Amino acid sequence: MCGIVGVYNFGSKKEVSKDILKKMCDVIIHRGPDEEGYYVASKFKVQSLKLENETVGDIGLGIRRLAIIDLQTGSQPIHNEDNTLWIVCNGEIYNFLELKEDLLKKGHKFYTKTDVETVVHLYEDFDIDCLKHLRGMYAFALWDQKKQRLFLTRDRVGKKPLYYTIHNGSLIFASEIKAILQYLNFTPEVNFEAINYFLTYQYIPQPITIFKGIFKLPPASYMLCDKNGNIKIERYWKLDFRKKQNITFNEAKQKIKEILTEATKLRLISDVPIGAFLSGGHDSSIIVGLMTQNSTQKVKTFSVGFKEQDFSELKYAKIVAKHFGTEHTEIIVEPKMAEVLPKLVWFYDQPFADTSMVPSYYVANVTRNYVKVALNGDGGDENFCGYLRYPAIKLASLFPFELLGNNFYTEVGKVIPLIETTSAKNKLKYFKRFFTALGNPTPVRQVLWHCFFTNEQKDFIYSDFMKSVVNQNVYHYLIDTYHTAKAYDIIDKISYTDINTYLPECLLVKMDIASMANSLEVRSPFLDHKLLEFTATIPSSWKLGYGFITKYILKETFKNFLPKDIIKRHKQGFGLPIGKWLRYELKDFVKEILCSEKFIFRGLFNYKNIKVLLEKHFSGKEDHGYRIFALVNLELWFRIFVDKENVL
Repeated sequence: MCGIVGVYNFGSKKEVSKDILKKMCDVIIHRGPDEEGYYVASKFKVQSLKLENETVGDIGLGIRRLAIIDLQTGSQPIHNEDNTLWIVCNGEIYNFLELKEDLLKKGHKFYTKTDVETVVHLYEDFDIDCLKHLRGMYAFALWDQKKQRLFLTRDRVGKKPLYYTIHNGSLIFASEIKAILQYLNFTPEVNFEAINYFLTYQYIPQPITIFKGIFKLPPASYMLCDKNGNIKIERYWKLDFRKKQNITFNEAKQKIKEILTEATKLRLISDVPIGAFLSGGHDSSIIVGLMTQNSTQKVKTFSVGFKEQDFSELKYAKIVAKHFGTEHTEIIVEPKMAEVLPKLVWFYDQPFADTSMVPSYYVANVTRNYVKVALNGDGGDENFCGYLRYPAIKLASLFPFELLGNNFYTEVGKVIPLIETTSAKNKLKYFKRFFTALGNPTPVRQVLWHCFFTNEQKDFIYSDFMKSVVNQNVYHYLIDTYHTAKAYDIIDKISYTDINTYLPECLLVKMDIASMANSLEVRSPFLDHKLLEFTATIPSSWKLGYGFITKYILKETFKNFLPKDIIKRHKQGFGLPIGKWLRYELKDFVKEILCSEKFIFRGLFNYKNIKVLLEKHFSGKEDHGYRIFALVNLELWFRIFVDKENVL
């Protein structure tokens, strides 16, 4: 894993220097503390320049490297045989050994043992179609000197980020927004529409960002920028749920086991120590088991928990660790969020409010003391319908929203209490979401299941200014994705929507930042595109067994592999006891942030109604933990990126 940056001056007289590239790289040194590397050249000359050279050019690439494969000779940027192609890559190409063997047979010459060099030679043979051959997680920039063209891309599911902006005839890109800000040397305008999305979903969906004019390249997409500044962005991969295979249930089980085992083996290739995150859930437990089967050394596992037992999964992780004989480490997270949250907001660059961002950071921080690479179970829920919303939406499909009308279902939802809705085992929140969503068509039901601030709740807290500058039609983000799904049944459409929205924009952002902030690489076998492509071809009824059993075929595949207590357990989720913490231990912290003059005078919110929200939460009448957490993160973001407060 690494952090990459670059500038292409297609229409600017301003020259790219190694100094500005270094400035951009220095601010993301956490992504790659091992090495730095640079390439600077004129568009019209074939040349490479080392860091110590005093020179400038029209194109510049930079990288901060976290060395995982080929520690000695794998320094980037990497070039081809005649120095006309140069690449910086953040990520790993898992099938590089197979690709390299084929490329050597074709006469290509390699000067490193790193996986990234295979991309350069694949590009020589297949141009942008080289992407079809890659099996991995990546975001890379490749400069083609002959075509005077910059080629940017991201992996199929969006594990690795890439941001860009076009400013005064220059294309500037980086793994993190803060590196782009270093080049611009000014703070762009705040995108208030992005705030509207953030409060709805806890994250800001691509392609927009919190800054006007800075964008995020979508997953499974590439960008081409030529010498005239013509920019083309296209998608190169999309799941198709319509083409179902003619196979039996048992044959599908065997295929799932084969692909997942191979995906795990490929992710064990490394020149540095490897471990695993272990929650004790089905997905991470399966990965740990497969690692144990295919490792020559004892697997190191790492789990995070809380003193609040309703939220802690440590007892399940212990069962799995004992079952597979791992070297196990536990981390207990305490309510000291006031110390770490400002730092996390700086790492994220944008407002982000998934509460599991905190324990994810802590487990990555401890894990990095033992290993440099960790495998996890991300992607299992999206592949195999593991979220509670899948059976809920399936059940809801039996209740046509036209049957009793929107008002009936909404009123039933209002009757259900809101007390302690952030409790991990509280069922009321699910019933409330269920009945509130019933009065809408299926895609809107999914939106309401995801919402943290509904349009009505935002209208209650927004100031007149915010009401005048934002468009409340933010639900279309999920609804449009649902309607473009290549799928026939409801569950397949929901799976497609999750894989293209919640997965890359929330879960994978969280894991990328948590791991890279600690210079740790995280690999996810369940996100192997071959597994995703296969599971799309099996009936959704095999994933959601009998209409309501989540991950049915996955559990059946590994029921004799995992401990019975793990197979039988229900999904718990990975979050904080945020409602309790914000009501008690962190109450003063919340008041310092949300009752401050800075917050009030930003003019974004109706402070009178914010006080109502806080008072209802502090008194225990209602639980607004997730909403308060989002508001705190937003204010911290303004203090760090707009007010320029130093938090490091």
